[in-house]
Amino acid sequence: MGILATLIIGALAGWLGSEFYKGSGLGLIGNIVVGVIGSIVGSSLLGYLGVSLGDGWISDVLTGAIGAVVILFIFNLFFKK
Repeated sequence: MGILATLIIGALAGWLGSEFYKGSGLGLIGNIVVGVIGSIVGSSLLGYLGVSLGDGWISDVLTGAIGAVVILFIFNLFFKK
């Protein structure tokens, strides 16, 4: 996957994750970072559970969003406002 596709999918996944898990706005860079890291976490978590969302960019965004929600949940456990 190209770097541009990774950034776009990361931004979409981060935005979608932040919509599911309401909190303060992350901005574009924050959404990309949370989405890309969330994709790694989501892939690991879903792989561990034996769940596959299929192939393609939609499943990549959904996997990243699941991971982003997990990251945002853990982040908010430690850094509550």
